[in-house]
Amino acid sequence: MEEAILKVRNLKKYFPIKTGFFRKTTGYVKSVDDVSFDIAENEIMGLVGESGCGKTTTGRTLLRLMEKTEGEVLYRGKDLFSLNKKSLRNLRPEIQMIFQDPYSSLNPRMTVGEIVGEALLDHKLCTKSEVNYKVEEMITACGLASYHMRRFPHEFSGGQRQRIGIARALILNPKFIVADEPVSALDVSIQAQVINLLAELQKKKGFSCLFISHDLSVVQHICQKIGVMYLGSMVELAGNEELFTNPLHPYTKALLSAIPIPDPTLKRNRIILKGDIPSPANPPSGCKFHTRCNYATEKCSKEVPEYKEVIKGHFVACHSC
Repeated sequence: MEEAILKVRNLKKYFPIKTGFFRKTTGYVKSVDDVSFDIAENEIMGLVGESGCGKTTTGRTLLRLMEKTEGEVLYRGKDLFSLNKKSLRNLRPEIQMIFQDPYSSLNPRMTVGEIVGEALLDHKLCTKSEVNYKVEEMITACGLASYHMRRFPHEFSGGQRQRIGIARALILNPKFIVADEPVSALDVSIQAQVINLLAELQKKKGFSCLFISHDLSVVQHICQKIGVMYLGSMVELAGNEELFTNPLHPYTKALLSAIPIPDPTLKRNRIILKGDIPSPANPPSGCKFHTRCNYATEKCSKEVPEYKEVIKGHFVACHSC
């Protein structure tokens, strides 16, 4: 196995709940609660789960777009949270993010050329005379035409805007990227184009990636390994094939049962979860999933399951595994 480019250990991100006239802290929303994983060089790892499970907060926190509550994030051996402002800024070209919303993540007052080339000039990675050439080369690689450089974001479709967002991240030649649901706002046909584009560019440039999504079929297509989150915690982590052929956690099994089969004559046995997802401000005791689990026992409601390796490379947090 290749050496890990990123190591996340016991990462926590809590948001305080403030109430009353004096804004006193009365509790915490546990968006990310003790999450650990590694991403190897040239590897794409998927992170999946229901809306509100903490996927996006995990991605933003490990890039230090948010400050952590606890834990550590090691990028090539460097603790990102121990770096001062100058050191972190010098490292920024290597760690980039593709944002979820292609509409709000682009400055409407700037042309595409200015948006994509801004970071090159800001980090002094090329001269002003070289910027146009590099931007043109990058947006062409992302499936846009050179004349698009002179246009503004409102002149593009959602799929084209997402290509601009990808070009903006990749022009710095990063080594690690967080792709936060980069296709969730797009039509299915455009989703396929953008996913194939990302996979193609990853092979060419060799970057590592944390690919955040709620669509397991998308993650299966592009990722080498997949982590499943529930209510801020990682419940299962395994290689792509291993997770889809041998899911161990009841929540993972329920998610996989919801994937549509592109054949009207076949029917999948759906696992319907009972109840609603609990609030991260007041998670259940013991295993967070026990209130919706069909296999829950008394032990599940009292004891937090250990997140352990049950098969080589296959981690799960469940008392029954």
